Amino acid sequence: MYNFRFLILVGDDRKNMISIMMSAGTNWKLISVILLVAAVSDSGSGQPQGDDRNPYSCMFTGNYITNSTYSANLNAALAALSPNITQYGFATASVGDGEDRANAAALCRADVLLEPCRRCVENAVEQLVQLCPNRKQAVRWYDLCMLHYSNLPINGVPNNGADTTLGASEDVADPVPFREDREALFGDLLAKAINGSSLLKVGAGSRSSSDSETVHAILQCIPNMSPEECRFCLLRATQGLPPAASWAKKVTTGCNLRYDLDLFYNETRLQELGVLLSPSAVAGNGDDGERGKKGDNRTKIIIAIVVPIAVCLILAVCAVIFFRRRMKKKTKSAAELDMEEIDTIESLQYDFFVISKATNGFADANKLGEGGFGAVYKGKLSDGREIAVKMLLRNSGQGDKEFKNEVQLLSRLQHRNLIRLLGFSMERRQKLLIYEFVPNASLDKFIFDPIKSSQLNWKRRRNIISGTARGLLYLHEDSHRRIIHRDLKPSNILLDEEMNPKIGDFGMARLFESSRTQENTETVVGTYGYMPPEYALYGEVSVKADVFSFGVLVLEIITGKKSVSNDRGNVEDLLSIVWKNWRDGTAENVIDPVLRTGNDSIRDMLRHLHMGLLCVHENPADRPLMNSVVLMLSSSTISLPVASHPAFVVSGRSTRAGAPGNDTPEEASFSRNEISITEPQPR
Repeated sequence: MYNFRFLILVGDDRKNMISIMMSAGTNWKLISVILLVAAVSDSGSGQPQGDDRNPYSCMFTGNYITNSTYSANLNAALAALSPNITQYGFATASVGDGEDRANAAALCRADVLLEPCRRCVENAVEQLVQLCPNRKQAVRWYDLCMLHYSNLPINGVPNNGADTTLGASEDVADPVPFREDREALFGDLLAKAINGSSLLKVGAGSRSSSDSETVHAILQCIPNMSPEECRFCLLRATQGLPPAASWAKKVTTGCNLRYDLDLFYNETRLQELGVLLSPSAVAGNGDDGERGKKGDNRTKIIIAIVVPIAVCLILAVCAVIFFRRRMKKKTKSAAELDMEEIDTIESLQYDFFVISKATNGFADANKLGEGGFGAVYKGKLSDGREIAVKMLLRNSGQGDKEFKNEVQLLSRLQHRNLIRLLGFSMERRQKLLIYEFVPNASLDKFIFDPIKSSQLNWKRRRNIISGTARGLLYLHEDSHRRIIHRDLKPSNILLDEEMNPKIGDFGMARLFESSRTQENTETVVGTYGYMPPEYALYGEVSVKADVFSFGVLVLEIITGKKSVSNDRGNVEDLLSIVWKNWRDGTAENVIDPVLRTGNDSIRDMLRHLHMGLLCVHENPADRPLMNSVVLMLSSSTISLPVASHPAFVVSGRSTRAGAPGNDTPEEASFSRNEISITEPQPR
């Protein structure tokens, strides 16, 4: 026991350790065990070591032999860094080929001038090869620069756990306002950094308020990172910081973050580079008497002018609101909802950094999928709940209206067959939607998959049809406003762990007053193959449009085939095929072969097929309402009307109202869902 404790104290120096063990008469078996443990420990997890301000990490991707080819290549690459550092403080070098290729990169803090930058890098080169002898990969961070070399490509993305957080031991006096200012500053600087160039990606500046001290910070990425890589790296860096430390920094191989209550950077240099943000607010330090008098007079003048104007504006706004509500000339569509309506659901708003932490900084490993307007990530909140987070792209060309639309709609919709919105975030100019996590993705991943389709027997498919019908009935009849979904299809039917359906994607939904059932629109949106002709050709929006889409969905679920095939040799759509077989008395032929091999009731399947044909009648007046559909599904004794020829399916060769017919062949029979903001696959 004595020898073991003593060895722990001197374990960092293996020569001293061995000599002390020998002098203490320790048996050689014990020496062998301890040396083995020391060797394994030293072989490295890559965890940073060193002093508080200048940590380093000897990452284990292999060792090299002194005077080997790799050794020579590494020395050459390191020697090339300092002379080739740009005026923006960045340099890379690669020497050799194959397994002997050595890569190196150096990055100086943006405010550091060229000569101090070069001296810092030269010092880092000299010390790091001594601190990590014969290691093929290592990194060291100084206040002024960072050095990273590796036998692997250096692309700036953090790897091998090479990151660390440092911070002051003392806390600020007022933690709450301090954290608010710090996080607000991080958000501004992150936007500045990710929008930088391929030569410099950095944001620097300060923020203060009357309730806290001034916070100064720099956020910087390796310039050869993409904007998204830089964003994710910095978001990760903001996690795990000391809650109220007076200074802290997070360093990785891809990006660095540092803040301090003391001004630690060269403001002049950062202004020259155009990366310095001015403080958002600066607390006053006390004015002299003359300035105070002028301020008082100015305040009085401002009050005398502004107050009457404000009163008039308030009265005018109240009058407009009163008459608008009274006249009710126009129902607001979901896409026209004002942000004031979102204020009524403030309780659903999440802090951006809470969601970032739940998704591990929006890590690629948590990405569930990506659509035309953003990616979706799986996350886990501190209370253990699993969530799906949709991050809308800022440059999508749309988003604000659809974002308000979906938040406003989903926040008020409470039904077991509708996807549930847990919250949202609009901080840092970044919009997030937070949903319940649905583990089994969407219906199309099952019914159109030759392998997975076997998981959906008739009982499950019948349940999916019934659940979807109940969800639509709620939207049409029981919600606070009548809601037309306008894009019902298998990819928008999500399946929970028990394969229960949940209707998703309300980005194109249309709101009606309960007394209205139809209106016209000049903008036709949705997915070809599921649009009724009166909507696709004339823009007539009604509950019967959703009924048509539901009918197509039912036929797809029973047949296992898509409404419009991508096979160019097949000129017939699903509705025509089903109708021909129904008319000829051979309807069993269109039932999914997976269902025909079981012991389920073919008669029940044919009844559902019949009901699906009723929903796709060409004349909207002949289609049943969803309350009738739910009734037909719930009772097998109710007689069904005679089915007639279905409407023709609007294929991809049709065009949107008011738009020329310029679809490409690849687009012709697939979703034209450019406006929807809910992508089905990630959930």
